[in-house]
Amino acid sequence: MSAAAGTTTTSDEILHHTSAFLSEILSQPDLRRRLSTTFLQRLPTNLVKPLSFASQTLETAISAAAATSPSVRSSSLRLAEKILLSDNINNPDSNPFSSFLLSLVHHLRRRPVDAAVSLLDIFRSDPSFSRQEIAPFLFQELFLVHFSPITERYNEQRSEILSSSSIPNSGYDSDHDYDESITPSTTTLLSKMSGAQASSLKGLEREYEVLMEENCRIFVDYFKDVLLRNNDDQMIAPPTIILRAGAGDDNNKLVYSDDVAIKINGHEFRSTNRRYNVIFDFLQILCFFFLPLIFFYSSSVQPIWAEEGDKPSIELKKTSSKQSKKTTLSSNNPTDCSSSDSESADNKQKEKIKKPTLFESRQQQQQNPPLLPSQESIRSFMEEPEINISGGAAAAAAAKTPSPKDFVCPITTHIFDDPVTLETGQTYERRAIQEWLDRGNATCPITRQKLHSIHLPKTNYVLKRLIASWLDRNPGCSPPTPIGQSKRAVSPNSVISQAAVDGAVTELKLAITDLCTSEILKEAEIAVLKIERLWKESNVGPEIMQALLSKPPVVNGFVEMLFNSVDKLVLRATVLVLTELASRDDSVVQTLTRVDSDVECVVELFKKGLTEAVVLVHLLKPSAKILLEMELVDYLLATVTKTEDNGVAKMCVGPKTASLVLLGNILRGCDEEARVSEIVRSVVSSGAIEGVVVSLKGGDVTERVAAVGVLLRCILEDGKCRNVIAEKSELGFLLEMFVGVNDVQKFEIVRFLFELVKLNRRSLNDQILHVLRDEGTFSTMHTLLVYQQNSVFERSPIVAGLLLQLDLLEEPRKMSIYREEAIDTLISCLRNTESPSAQITAAETILSLQGRFSYSGKSLSRAILLKRAGLDKNYKAFMRKDQRRRSISLESQDNMEDERNAEEWERKVAFVLVSHEFGLVFEALAEGLKSKYEELQSLCFMTATWLVYMLSILPDTGIRGAARVCLLKHFISIFKSDKDTENRALAMLALNSFTQGFQDLGGHMKDIMKGLRELKKSSTMAFEMLKVFSAEHDNSADIWNHQELSQEDCSSNGEVLTVTCFKGKIFSGHSDGTIKVWKSENSELNLIQEIHEHTKHVTSLAVVHSSEKLYSGSLDKTVRVWAITEEGIYCEQVQETKDQINTLVVANSIACYIPQGAGVKVHSWNGSSKVLNQHKYAKCLALVQGKLYCGCNDNSIQEIDLATGTLGNIQSGSKKLIGKVYPIYALQVYDGLIYGAGPSFDGSNVKIWSTSNYSIVGSLASTLDIRTMSVSSELIYLGCKSGVIEIWCKKKLSRVETLQIIPTSRILCMAIDTNEDFLVVGTSDGRIQTWGFS
Repeated sequence: MSAAAGTTTTSDEILHHTSAFLSEILSQPDLRRRLSTTFLQRLPTNLVKPLSFASQTLETAISAAAATSPSVRSSSLRLAEKILLSDNINNPDSNPFSSFLLSLVHHLRRRPVDAAVSLLDIFRSDPSFSRQEIAPFLFQELFLVHFSPITERYNEQRSEILSSSSIPNSGYDSDHDYDESITPSTTTLLSKMSGAQASSLKGLEREYEVLMEENCRIFVDYFKDVLLRNNDDQMIAPPTIILRAGAGDDNNKLVYSDDVAIKINGHEFRSTNRRYNVIFDFLQILCFFFLPLIFFYSSSVQPIWAEEGDKPSIELKKTSSKQSKKTTLSSNNPTDCSSSDSESADNKQKEKIKKPTLFESRQQQQQNPPLLPSQESIRSFMEEPEINISGGAAAAAAAKTPSPKDFVCPITTHIFDDPVTLETGQTYERRAIQEWLDRGNATCPITRQKLHSIHLPKTNYVLKRLIASWLDRNPGCSPPTPIGQSKRAVSPNSVISQAAVDGAVTELKLAITDLCTSEILKEAEIAVLKIERLWKESNVGPEIMQALLSKPPVVNGFVEMLFNSVDKLVLRATVLVLTELASRDDSVVQTLTRVDSDVECVVELFKKGLTEAVVLVHLLKPSAKILLEMELVDYLLATVTKTEDNGVAKMCVGPKTASLVLLGNILRGCDEEARVSEIVRSVVSSGAIEGVVVSLKGGDVTERVAAVGVLLRCILEDGKCRNVIAEKSELGFLLEMFVGVNDVQKFEIVRFLFELVKLNRRSLNDQILHVLRDEGTFSTMHTLLVYQQNSVFERSPIVAGLLLQLDLLEEPRKMSIYREEAIDTLISCLRNTESPSAQITAAETILSLQGRFSYSGKSLSRAILLKRAGLDKNYKAFMRKDQRRRSISLESQDNMEDERNAEEWERKVAFVLVSHEFGLVFEALAEGLKSKYEELQSLCFMTATWLVYMLSILPDTGIRGAARVCLLKHFISIFKSDKDTENRALAMLALNSFTQGFQDLGGHMKDIMKGLRELKKSSTMAFEMLKVFSAEHDNSADIWNHQELSQEDCSSNGEVLTVTCFKGKIFSGHSDGTIKVWKSENSELNLIQEIHEHTKHVTSLAVVHSSEKLYSGSLDKTVRVWAITEEGIYCEQVQETKDQINTLVVANSIACYIPQGAGVKVHSWNGSSKVLNQHKYAKCLALVQGKLYCGCNDNSIQEIDLATGTLGNIQSGSKKLIGKVYPIYALQVYDGLIYGAGPSFDGSNVKIWSTSNYSIVGSLASTLDIRTMSVSSELIYLGCKSGVIEIWCKKKLSRVETLQIIPTSRILCMAIDTNEDFLVVGTSDGRIQTWGFS
């Protein structure tokens, strides 16, 4: 007859217990960290990194408050779940850590059933570990209530094993509760137990563990079934309990008799809290905690009874190969012991045994265990056999207790923390034996037997509990056996064969002696080779080797070999040993670096071809200055370039990795920019950069991180190399290095990627971004998001910039956590006035997002914006230079496609930036424009210009108004006052984006007009804007108002007959033959030079801009050539003529002037001359592009081609009427139009012709007697005989203003300065005036 075990369990009970467990886990960060560490120690190496990252991601979700960062919390949970459910990680049967983390994820996402199922999976994969270390209380609540028949059965079996001896009955059977008062003394039990009994108990212990594991797995399936059938009303009966290990048929399952079934149903087998807690059963404690010592003493120590008075004592005799040792253990009379222990039990029975806390592991529970009657006696057996404990418990307590050798790992020589017992019966520390196996060994270190499997077994919990109990009872225990001290192991099951160690230590000491004392080089060399062999064989524990070899005399002995030996094998062995020592002990490094010559010796060995020496140089950590002084760069590059390390021994760090680290230290630590540039050129030119790129996919994280550092420095110094790096690098898994590197190294990785996507082709940048986003085990974007949230202000803009670019690979969606977080970070850093460096970095990052770069990675933002503002000369020159630097020519179709990609990218970036928080970025940029830091001002200005310009391209969603409010005044201020033409052009570009009919500019119109006039010569946009302004404000007096700027009285020199301007200087010619040079400063005329070389009237002044020469014509029949300098002018040449010079126009090689008679004379500088247009009396001249225009006394105008002599008639003359003539007094040619001024019959004294076909295109209805004229790009100035100047708009041909100079004087000459800033007027009364826009 068979029956199910215990009562049924409901889904509510399961969910209650699992939810309580997970809630407590989530509320205690320290507990989570401890459990995670425990799990990670048991993981295979290939799962450590992904599960560590999953754990970190889950911590981010837990720390992100649901109210403040719900999006971060949700994103982190999704990523953690994705990692944990991946195929290579999600295996509940073999990976309890993933199940544990997944249960926390489900609990946080409010999936209680999924959380419970995942939590139960840890009991399936490793029941023993889970019930003892992870969730002991959960095991008691859910599992142990069903397992009371198992504990009952095994207590009965233990009683049967012990009943064959003379040990008193424990007082416990299946029909009676356990009674501690009659428990016999442990001393008595141990002294009377045979070896067979101890072996039986040990086998029973193992079977008990196996049964617990099998039943745990069965009940995990049962609990899952209950959870999955939660909605069914039918109760599910628990499964039948297996009572025999490995049983598979019904005969091995629990079968209840009627009596027993009644007792079970009546709870007679259960404790008052419905559990049978085996921890508090004495026999269970005996089996769990002292079974190994029982086995040892029963099999290797013979009890000898000796009479001493009335008190018998126990002497434990043990033989040794060197000396017989006798240990006496005295005890009280058995009867007395029982009495004493019973009395102790009575006292202890009065104390309440506290229930284990929710998360207290078995090991932690043992830190404060309930004291049982026999513990004082048991404690005596924990001491060394050599100690005589004949004085009872008090004497034992007083003795100093050394560490039992069975508790010490033979490799580490430390007490076990995580002991594992191999198939050979030897026990080692888990991490130590794992390292032994990782080095390629497949044998037991002690027995040298070959292992059938290199997979380590589970933790030896029996020994672990024994150690924990012993440590708790012996807080003042002595340390493990000193290094080098040889003692015979005291147990057949000892974890170390001391004899083998003794021989190895002796050999090692002899080799050290020869190394340090021998005066024969060959003996010392043999000693080095012996030490190397012993190190590799690992017969002596690494810590023993380290302690013996790390002493300064020994290290100095090795250094002597480096100086004296010429044997390459010896030198390599010396370097290898020193490297291993230095990697483990800083004192070795201190010894080696105490003398500079020692370091230099190692460096020289590396230079001479001993590649392994570079690893030792790396461990010695010399400064960058020392490395440069030793001229190591070329040798490091040679090592990096090597594709294989043939013949190089396995070391703590590979030579290539060490070379990369040293090279990176040099590049980072060198203060001389010129030297750094030289090193970078060497890296690029030597081909080493490709070797560094290969290291990006190396297996060693140190090598990959070092490679990133070197490549980053190369990119920053020589941007062109980023193209080679981008072409050859495999970047998909680069961010996986984030797990296990420090914060500085993380930032180097991010900055390297950020700089790498500054290629000159948009398509290539997009390809790299796609690789970074889509490839790799983990989510790149989430990794960057987590790092950004934890990085310092100075670094977060770079991280945010890379994150934003990854998010924008697709068309911007309505909502993206990555985009919002990235832009928020950029704006926050830009507004952080406490950190100017963060502000500058944020501004640079935002501007670089435009995505336009040169071949060397420099931003083209400024050049592109200047091109858009009409200043494209610099852009074209820069692009031609950049094209030559690339030495390639892309197909025009590729160029067009790339340009389209760049424009689309720029549009997307600008859209998300300006749309964020309705133009919040403009507020931040406006604040930056007020900064006292010039660099920040400049960056914010360019960024603001770019984004405002993009507003004119993007659909208007109202953001333009916000930008106008924040930035308009700043742009106007720069446009008005900045002395840099390019900055003014950029401000003009932004203003053009703000102007919609210009109605929004209001009172700023005058300043804008002035700036546009100044820029119209160099910028086509300024010219077009000016046209629009003129069209909309042609009759507005405030737009064209002029005011007098300055006035100088030169009446002492007679009339002012001619004026001209060039490069900020004004030249005036007077009727007394004087030439004066003026300089306009702050609206004032300052005379800088006065020259009296002409003897008569100076009638004409002309400037040839190309040669920077001034030509003066005079009635003294000379033409003088003047060189223009900063200080003034000086005469270079005098050309004499046969005629007086009335009006003079000059080209490079000829001069044309009006003589006293008819015609126009053309004078060559070689002395020849000729007369043109001999039948006309010329009144005025104009010379433009090899064509001479003549205005004559008879009101006619001719065009003469000086090259061919061809004459064209523009306007025919008229005959004298009533003896009166109507000459052309002024003639100007400007922008393809001829302007002629003189009296006429139709009332239009100024007519305008086209130079192409001589047709009249317009006229000015002025009735004044015009004597001189000047034309600018937008206005026509007419100087009249009556002292009045009329100003006309060129486009509308309408008068806009009239200036009254001096009524009593005549306007004789006028000139406009080069920048059209002011008008210069010369009068008949000897005055010079300047007029400018008011």
